[in-house]
Amino acid sequence: MTDIPATMKALTVIGSGFSGTAEGPMITSLSPYLKHEDIAVPQPGDGEVLVRITLANINPSDLHFIKGEYGLPRVEGRPAGFEGSGVVVAAGKGAEGLVGKRVAMTASKSGAWAEYALTDARSCVPVIDAVRDEDAAAFFVNPMTAIAMFGEVKERGSKSFLMSAAASQLCKLIAGLARDEGYNAISLVRRAEQIAHVRELGAAHVLDISDPGFIAAFGALVKTEKPRVFLDAVADQICADIFAAMPSRAEWVIYGKMSPESPTLKQAGQFVFMDKHIRGFWLTKWLNEKPAEAVMAAGAEVMKRFASGAWKTDVAAIIPLGEAHARLPDALAGANTGKVMLRP
Repeated sequence: MTDIPATMKALTVIGSGFSGTAEGPMITSLSPYLKHEDIAVPQPGDGEVLVRITLANINPSDLHFIKGEYGLPRVEGRPAGFEGSGVVVAAGKGAEGLVGKRVAMTASKSGAWAEYALTDARSCVPVIDAVRDEDAAAFFVNPMTAIAMFGEVKERGSKSFLMSAAASQLCKLIAGLARDEGYNAISLVRRAEQIAHVRELGAAHVLDISDPGFIAAFGALVKTEKPRVFLDAVADQICADIFAAMPSRAEWVIYGKMSPESPTLKQAGQFVFMDKHIRGFWLTKWLNEKPAEAVMAAGAEVMKRFASGAWKTDVAAIIPLGEAHARLPDALAGANTGKVMLRP
């Protein structure tokens, strides 16, 4: 295609490598972490494609990354942003078949917080017309994680499970999966006004951890539901105490660190006498380890759910790329009513 410019606007990373901090994903200013500048449009090599970005999603992992707290090192001067949607406008050898297609993508070569992103062709999924741009921009990180982690809940053999940060987009998706397959999601939120919406989306039980009656209500539910899996994105002391209250053979699956607090395990004997376990979950590892047919089946399920309307990405704000420094921190600090996205 001939209308590709030589330069583009992008939000590029200021730091390099890891920062050594563990502050969590909260930000009050983009200035220490990102520049809004003109850089050269990258050129695709063999097996690569150039995507003109329509919308770029923002996840907690993106915020950890720009602060140098994620599991991947920063590269100074490279655009940030792990996922988005757009149209393939150029391709290297072997990827020409994607040119002109609208795709959901993860940015493996240069970030999605830019007018154009370079990525491997295998990191793109062509999306059908019934899937909105907002859903395509949020196709991978939350939906694929929802499919993967709910699959692991089912493998544990318990019909009930716990989720922290249950008003998040990811947990809303998992709640819907649980309801559809006859599982009881016990969803933990931090504000009373979130309860009705989370229950409407499929959670069997919703508890507000800020409620003075939370401990008694949670204790009663543990006795009746006997949840064996705790899907946790917070990993603070409250979460450690919740895990301690769970029954034998319970598993604490940590997939995020929204709190900077370092929890203390007060009952270490539970790992010996109650056969409890703590482990992590990272979607990238899951995608690399699972058979290709399992990954393809998960992607097909995500596409079907978005196309049918069974799943919908709640969007709280779409911010122009050039206004990110002025508007993004406040948008991310607001109530958890949906995703915040960037539009070039």
